[in-house]
Amino acid sequence: MLKRRRHNRLRDGSAPRWRLPALPWGRLGAIGAAVLGIAGASAALLVFLNQPIEHIRVDGQFQHLSALEVEKAVRAQLHGTGLVTVRLNDVRRSLRLLPWVESATVQRSWPRGIAVQVTEQQAVARWNDTDLVNVRGDVFANSAHFVPPELPQLAGPGGSEAEVVARYLAVQGRIVEAGLRLTALRLDARGSWELQLDNGVTVRIGRKQVDERFARFLAVALRMVCQRAADIAYVDMRYTNGFAVGWRSGATRLASGANAQQGDKDG
Repeated sequence: MLKRRRHNRLRDGSAPRWRLPALPWGRLGAIGAAVLGIAGASAALLVFLNQPIEHIRVDGQFQHLSALEVEKAVRAQLHGTGLVTVRLNDVRRSLRLLPWVESATVQRSWPRGIAVQVTEQQAVARWNDTDLVNVRGDVFANSAHFVPPELPQLAGPGGSEAEVVARYLAVQGRIVEAGLRLTALRLDARGSWELQLDNGVTVRIGRKQVDERFARFLAVALRMVCQRAADIAYVDMRYTNGFAVGWRSGATRLASGANAQQGDKDG
């Protein structure tokens, strides 16, 4: 019976009618329209806020940089972007590539500007002829065009920057108190230390008992160097219990009141 009725419907050209699920279509349509409206409004707001960048404010205390250099580096990263679409991280990285920049912050400044705050590097010494180092031993200003002439010359193997700077900072204050200035401090590949004073005297520390020898130089030999600088060519601290003084006349004399013998000298 059922098969016959189905056969009759098909002969009449009729077909089963498909109906939509029983959902709140009116409410869903209203929600969709609201979403589209929000998306459109957001796009319009983005276009409105993404104004061309017209002003760049640069703040910082500069000795080796200029605000114009900083602004030029910022503009090179804009490439026609607006205030919303500009990539602040890219701008910040470009500023960090400038030789004397230690840190930089970049922020949007509504409605059409960017605010930049730059902290300049503080050089504590020259490093291996062409570079500079800060108080942490970070190398910067590679092949710098301007190197302050008053900075001491530090040197050492790659990776020793922080160690050499720390040693310099540990002794330079005491040397200044004595009325002299440390002009050079060198660490060679063997680990041997040598320093140069502004009166032309060279001090050989060596590579063993380094802390003790520096302390002995500051406590005992430095006084002699201040008193007889015109006569002294070098001071050799590479002795177990004392030091030797090399006179400009060419003679060498053991000093310091210790029973140092030539055989006690080491590297």
